Amino acid sequence: MIKSMTGFGRFEDINEKRKLLVEIKSVNHKYCDITIKTPKCLNCYEAQIRNLLKKYIRRGKIDVYIYYENYDAGNIKLRYNKVLAGEYVDILRQIASDFNIESNISVLSVSKFSDVITMEDNSEVDEDTWSDIENAIICALKSYDEAKKVEGNNLYNDIMSKLNHLKELVELIEIRSPQIVEEYRKKLYDKVNELLDDNKIDEAVLATEITVFADKICVDEETVRLKSHIDTMISTFDIQDEGIGRKLDFIAQEMNREANTTLSKANDITVSNYAIELKTEIEKIREQIQNIE
Repeated sequence: MIKSMTGFGRFEDINEKRKLLVEIKSVNHKYCDITIKTPKCLNCYEAQIRNLLKKYIRRGKIDVYIYYENYDAGNIKLRYNKVLAGEYVDILRQIASDFNIESNISVLSVSKFSDVITMEDNSEVDEDTWSDIENAIICALKSYDEAKKVEGNNLYNDIMSKLNHLKELVELIEIRSPQIVEEYRKKLYDKVNELLDDNKIDEAVLATEITVFADKICVDEETVRLKSHIDTMISTFDIQDEGIGRKLDFIAQEMNREANTTLSKANDITVSNYAIELKTEIEKIREQIQNIE
């Protein structure tokens, strides 16, 4: 089953001792770009967290947020920055002096300034706590993975519908191509016949001209390759291995190349319209493929 690169997973675990929350969200990205935000007490586990994430994620820009709160009040310390508080007081007094206004500085007002009083969590993570955190990450990853599968299934259905339409367009081009040559032969014959005014027409010369024209507009190779690329893309979806997005993107590029050549060779408004529609549908498929992991 294919997976989308867009997904969201969340897991929360609360008991009488602590609160633990893990959130994972991702959007499209060419490579695997993981950003992890954790409390300071989990910094030493970042490598382990990253390795755990990579078991579930191949591509995408992934943001991981881990919140851990220990309810033991003894781990929480307040810090007072005396130097910074003094600078705030000096600046407030200077403002009062510069504008000749009353200085009504209070302890409460100064304490509200950023970083004058800060809270530090000195919680330490033991093996049991880390085991709980690891389990929470895995649970969030499973939720996240399911979300990607649901979105991936929607992408699959949409792309398959477009691929079937491409097949129909290729078949219409194959049906129309011989008709173009026959119409050209008839027009050429009528024109020459009109110019020669019932004089004998050189069938060999006409045949050569028609052959040259037919060769010029022939898109047999392009339609054969297009059908092959469509079948290859369909079979690629059946591959159980994950991470097929890049391969699908390459196939779509090749499909677009054949559609461009078909359009450039088209000497008929009907075939031109089919080729333009081919390019439009292929571009839509490429856009959807960008979402696949």
